[in-house]
Amino acid sequence: MEIKEAVVALSALAQESRLAVFRLLVKAGDEGYAAGEIAKKLDISSATLSFHLKELAHAGLVNSRKDGRSIIYSLNPKGINCLMGFLIEDCCQGRPELCITTECCDKPPPGKQPPQSPDE
Repeated sequence: MEIKEAVVALSALAQESRLAVFRLLVKAGDEGYAAGEIAKKLDISSATLSFHLKELAHAGLVNSRKDGRSIIYSLNPKGINCLMGFLIEDCCQGRPELCITTECCDKPPPGKQPPQSPDE
């Protein structure tokens, strides 16, 4: 992936509704969802959703397929892998622990509480 392609993909994800669609499709897996299901689950109008899906598809992050009268949207694994590869291409410098983690940000994993400070 080239930098311009990465910018397009990251720009597509840098919008609240598109990020919500992306995250919903991550959970859906290969099955995906019909556009109407996505609109209903995320409470987005069909016209607005169509615009967002077009942007995600243009960025190479989602695929679409016809199923009867419906269009089913799912993640494009190749697009996601290329973007992730681009993002971590040079970060590890021989130290994979810098790039691969089970914890994200400062949010504790589900079921775990953050450590208490001595003042609490």
